[in-house]
Amino acid sequence: MATVCPGLAVAAATKSPGIDQKTLTTQVLLDRLGFGPGVIDGQKGQSLVGAIKGFQESRGLPQSGKLDTDTTKALGAYAATPGTIEVTLSDADVAGPFVGPIPDDAAQQAALPAMGYSDAMELLSERYHTTKATLIALNSADTKLVAGTKIKVPNVRPAATDYAGTLKPEWRATLVGLNVSSEQPKAAKLVVDKSDRELRVYDSQDKLVAQFPATMGSTHDPLPIGTWKVQGVSPLPPFHYNPALFWDAKPGDEKQTIKPGPNGPVGVVWMDLDKDHYGIHGTENPETIGRTQSHGCIRLTNWDAARLSLMVKAGTPAVFQE
Repeated sequence: MATVCPGLAVAAATKSPGIDQKTLTTQVLLDRLGFGPGVIDGQKGQSLVGAIKGFQESRGLPQSGKLDTDTTKALGAYAATPGTIEVTLSDADVAGPFVGPIPDDAAQQAALPAMGYSDAMELLSERYHTTKATLIALNSADTKLVAGTKIKVPNVRPAATDYAGTLKPEWRATLVGLNVSSEQPKAAKLVVDKSDRELRVYDSQDKLVAQFPATMGSTHDPLPIGTWKVQGVSPLPPFHYNPALFWDAKPGDEKQTIKPGPNGPVGVVWMDLDKDHYGIHGTENPETIGRTQSHGCIRLTNWDAARLSLMVKAGTPAVFQE
């Protein structure tokens, strides 16, 4: 097993970006309100524009994608929420078990005991909906990731964790570990829009109540336009790799069963659709959401996929449109 990362400095291969505190706070507020800006990094970009537009639509405001006067005023009701908080690392935060670098080969992945986090930095990045580089920028580069250390993180701690129903302990722990609130709106309809790479959640009054950036389809596996239905939710699923279903499979690849975990090919949760081999799921690479292509399925960050899984149920319509 890999040991914990001894310091923040060794976790990033590139220079940490400068953090715009106003942008980071805006990302935090939108994330907490269910309008995902992607990874929280204090950087302006298309995912933040999309999140602002979604929030504006939900509040009946012109969808400028900018923090104009009315939008700033609407967000102002939540402005008392600080953009960052200080947390103290626990033994559990740094103890693992961590699996080290994840191999690309499916057979090597199948040999791992689980598709867990590579190291403590990756765990903390996902927990606080951010990136390793952002954690470095928010803290001293020589900060030691050991129990008792205080670090500054984006303030995405959930409003509530009193999850209803009969959730298995492992899934409950995953939701807590990803800072996913148990207070989520109920989805009456999902709309996946290819033009702006967003997944939108509407309630029974056809009001937009949540929105997440998404990766969807590719030239080889285009988004299946039409109306589908969610058939069920599978938390922490294993992944059954079948090379016959992948255009980019390597010659000689064999079927494999890859164990569950946040670094698995479908992340922490799979929401099955009534179209063979298609679903909505998490990802092991949150920074790529909305920027790359998929094998046809709808990919979200692990924390957004986990949130969405609490909103949907069997039979929830999912409209895929251009």
